[in-house]
Amino acid sequence: MRSDKAKLGPERAPHRALLKAAGYTDWEIARPWVGVVNSYNQIIPGHVHLRRITEAVKAGVYAAGGLPVEFPTIGVCDGIAMNHMGMKFSLPSRELIMDSIEVMAQGHAFDALVLVTNCDKIIPGMAMAAARLNIPSIVISGGPMLTGTLNGKAVDLNTVFETVGKRIAGTASDADLLDVENAACPGCGSCSGMFTANTMNCLLEALGLGLPGNGTIPAVYSARDRLAKEAGRAIMNLVEKGIKPRDILTREAFENAVAVDLALGGSTNTALHLPAIAWAAGVDFDIESFNRIGDKVPHICSMSPGGSYHIQDLYGAGGVQAVMARLAAGGLIHGDCLTVTGKTQGENISGARVKDDEVIRPLDRPYHAKGGLAILHGSLAPDGSVVKQAAVAPEMLVHTGPARVFDSEEKAFAAIKARKIIDGDVVVIRYEGPKGGPGMREMLSPTSALAGMGMDKTVALVTDGRFSGASRGASIGHVSPEAAAGGPIALVREGDLIGVDIPGKKLDLLVGEAELARRRAEWKPYVQPVESAFLNRYRRAVTSGMKGAVLE
Repeated sequence: MRSDKAKLGPERAPHRALLKAAGYTDWEIARPWVGVVNSYNQIIPGHVHLRRITEAVKAGVYAAGGLPVEFPTIGVCDGIAMNHMGMKFSLPSRELIMDSIEVMAQGHAFDALVLVTNCDKIIPGMAMAAARLNIPSIVISGGPMLTGTLNGKAVDLNTVFETVGKRIAGTASDADLLDVENAACPGCGSCSGMFTANTMNCLLEALGLGLPGNGTIPAVYSARDRLAKEAGRAIMNLVEKGIKPRDILTREAFENAVAVDLALGGSTNTALHLPAIAWAAGVDFDIESFNRIGDKVPHICSMSPGGSYHIQDLYGAGGVQAVMARLAAGGLIHGDCLTVTGKTQGENISGARVKDDEVIRPLDRPYHAKGGLAILHGSLAPDGSVVKQAAVAPEMLVHTGPARVFDSEEKAFAAIKARKIIDGDVVVIRYEGPKGGPGMREMLSPTSALAGMGMDKTVALVTDGRFSGASRGASIGHVSPEAAAGGPIALVREGDLIGVDIPGKKLDLLVGEAELARRRAEWKPYVQPVESAFLNRYRRAVTSGMKGAVLE
């Protein structure tokens, strides 16, 4: 065992003395050491209950013969960080989480890890740590929030953001907004739509790093506690069998994750996090797999924000395992991929069945014939960009309009609030990429305001930043190269025509080459100033969004 380096032999007597000071007995010290990473804090609703989940994990580890050793890591709530300086820190926190876990695991010679997580950057940060360390590991989430209800209708966090847009448009009152604010988030858990956190928790099942049920069992259900206990037991099986994350995280496993992502219509942020996890695992991930697999995998789950169903509905319909079983029946899943159950995906899903054919539609009756995400290229995005095509209104799938150019999210949001954006416009928000922002902020406030104002069917939004999983409409993000790196988005001027062709996978700046060359000769590099030593270090090392925004 790895922990033998810290506990065996006469020369390790000082080490054992320190462990005994922490209350551990000789027979506990002799067990495999399982680090239990707890990202609990008191501000993120997806994390406020994680002490409960962690205790269940520790009980499972202890009962199965391991020594559970809990330690913490940080987390940022994207919703609370949204639309201000705080959002610059969200994506960079992913790397800090990965690094902090590596420090603890290597510094204390843990034999295995159970990573207790939830929410947008914490989930991929923990998965990246597991991939990098390559010791037996399981990721267990705290589970999704239940959906709120108001006047007999389902509401969620996205409803609040969009009601802000209605308030700007004058179609909702302050009292209406307060009613939605009070009803949208009824309790603990990751926000209830197919937003980034829930997408990633579902994809951990498809990758094989999470147990069946990880993505969809609601946070407040006792089944979540039972799953956490099973995770504690399962990690000891992985220790016994010597199964490690890189045995699980193969290229085929990532193709499974992409297929499930496309079937669910998941967050565009998966185009950041799947490449980053693959990078940590040493797997060559091709971002074009979203298009290649999307041409075969239909969009069969119409989830909020693009649809009417929420995670608890998906859970009731059979969960991710049922989605995978349906895809497997069409030959769209690699069934021989190993998972943290110690079994293959095919064995895991052998008993799964769909319990609601509207929540998880048959392959021959999908919501959309092609998968939920698409990668767009063109003269505005030579290295690529991403859109959640399943959440785009049909009339906006192909659109040409004049650019309205803003060099920060704040400037764009101010123009939207002042009703300066009109039907047909293409809002361009630049210098918000990984380097330019820095930190590649999410743009939920602008997109939700446009949707709440009824303009998601008439206005496109293009950025080198990114979008929340809760965004909908013709919202195209991750435009690469970013403006701060001298990408074509830096050369766009007010009134330039921009062509969006989502079915054709194209995003073009309709300006002649000679004019663009003249503008490039005049262009001067610019990055948003930021008073943060951490963020300035981050921007010097971070790569393109199309490469997962990992650190070189």
